[in-house]
Parts: sequence; C-alpha cells; structure tokens
Amino acid sequence: MLRLTDFIIDCPDTMKLAAFYSGVVGLPTKEGSNESWAGIQLGEIELAFIQVEDYRAPQWPDSEHPKQFHLDFEVDEIEAEQRRVLTLGATLQRDCIGPDGYGFRVYADPIGHPFCLCRNKGVTWTDQGPIWPSRH
Repeated sequence: MLRLTDFIIDCPDTMKLAAFYSGVVGLPTKEGSNESWAGIQLGEIELAFIQVEDYRAPQWPDSEHPKQFHLDFEVDEIEAEQRRVLTLGATLQRDCIGPDGYGFRVYADPIGHPFCLCRNKGVTWTDQGPIWPSRH
C-alpha cells in the first residue's frame, strides 16, 4: 500500500512561509514547527516547509527559473478569497476567469511559488467542502 503523507516545500524561512499558508488554508501551524521544519496538517497530508541554504525562487512563467510545483485551491467565492490571499502577502500573476465566472487565477506566495485559486464549473459547495461533478 502506498499513501502520500507529506508535500514538502523548500524555502528560506520556514516559519514565515508556514504562517502565510496557515492563513490561506485557515489551519494552524503544527506544534513543534521551527526554523528548520514547519508543517500544517491538512487531513491525512501534511503541507511542510523545509529551510534550505541558497534558496532560489521560481519566477513563473520564466522557464529559466521553473515553478517546480504549484498548489490549486478550489474556492466557492473567488473575489473574497482573492482579497484574503492578497492581504496575506500573495501577488496576482494571471487572471484566467472567464465571463461565466469560472476558471482560475495564478498568484505567487511571498517567496515566489505559484498557486491558483480555482472555481470549477459543476462543483457544489457543502458544509463539508466541495463536491466534484461525476466523471464518466
């Protein structure tokens, strides 16, 4: 059996980036987080941050400094969530929301990693989170 347990992001300051994503996802940084390793528990997966020397930030969409990864967050109200992540320190990079209000926007976190706020057509929001349309 195989199970994904951690998604680890290199960064120059673990606590600063963990605080940013803690604000984005609305969950606390894990107890015991420090300048070498910080984490946020997202259900069964931990979003973790590890300090690396000589960190070189991605400069999306520049292929000379590739993004390496990006995170997608499905949202129920993209405008409200955009205001929130911009206040936390994100910067808007590209707007791909169509006239029907669906699509995505690309942002950079405070150290340059891209992430997206997405609003996909057919997703229904409940108190437990999004329900995706069936794919047959």
